[in-house]
Amino acid sequence: MTSSPLSGEKPSAGGKPLLRVLAGETLPRPPIWIMRQAGRYLPEYRELRATAPSFMDFCYSPAKAAEATMQPIRRFGFDAAILFSDILVVPDALGQPVTFAEGEGPRLHPITLDGGLSRLSDEIDLERLGPVFETIERVKAGLGAETTFLGFCGAPWTVASYMIAGKGTPELAPSRLLAYRDPEFLTALIDRLVDASIRYLVRQFQAGVDAVQIFESFAGALTPAGLERWSLGPIRRIVDGVRAQVPHARIIVFARASGPGHRLVAERTGANAVALDWAVNGAWAASQVQSLKPVQGNLDPLAVVAGGAALEDGVRDVLSTFGGGPHIFNLGHGIVPETPVEHVGRLVKLVRGEVA
Repeated sequence: MTSSPLSGEKPSAGGKPLLRVLAGETLPRPPIWIMRQAGRYLPEYRELRATAPSFMDFCYSPAKAAEATMQPIRRFGFDAAILFSDILVVPDALGQPVTFAEGEGPRLHPITLDGGLSRLSDEIDLERLGPVFETIERVKAGLGAETTFLGFCGAPWTVASYMIAGKGTPELAPSRLLAYRDPEFLTALIDRLVDASIRYLVRQFQAGVDAVQIFESFAGALTPAGLERWSLGPIRRIVDGVRAQVPHARIIVFARASGPGHRLVAERTGANAVALDWAVNGAWAASQVQSLKPVQGNLDPLAVVAGGAALEDGVRDVLSTFGGGPHIFNLGHGIVPETPVEHVGRLVKLVRGEVA
């Protein structure tokens, strides 16, 4: 019998290839999943999304979110399902309502120096996120024994950047400027997000996920000193806080565009695995990161759009580069909406050695 993830015993990886890699095992062929695998490139997803009045309504509908989570598993048989939700449910559950403008992305009322923190709750409202946990329970009941179930959250710096600007911004100028002008304010916001993220991830484990990924999508906007202060330190606190309640919790960290910071993720965050973006030099990452922790990645998403030789050469290069150690095959960021579905099918077959 597999032990509960909340017990003091180390949970078994069982027959799940991705969990075996997170435990440090090198497999003959890496397990594969892709970031944003449940999404707009799938015609069945687009049909399902049209049934909800807004994106947040979609995220908070357990039946719809569970179906979206399962769609790519049914179609491609990925080795992991990742919860369909959004990193911005956390500020939403802290009292900063989130909407999505069609074609423009998220919209929030910006958190400003003038009493902005007072508008937030001191603690995350887990009841508000009840539909997310119900989604996890629904998906868990339908997954095969060999498929890993991944939960996730956004890293505090990334989530705070949306909260401060009220939307995505080029080069993250609003949050970077605030970090210089009032670091105490940003520290207080980051601290609140650390606590909220710990509670959110623990509850995801309780609901049934096998592992989680922390998305630091905006790591590349930070200076080296800023990466240490605003990203790696808070992520380490989340990892430690989750493991204080979920011993042996398996955690992947993706610090996109952090360059040499990927090694620091391996050294300082406590992550079980380090996800790599497509710009990382593979030979360097194999030597400097994979020598420390399992790695995940890192095919350029546009190689999948292009297909043909670009896809096949890219897959072979990633497999060759990281084949000597524990590796989870993934893209270097999320799959883009214009990706042909048949190219994704070809990708999976190439990774699994089912085609020449």
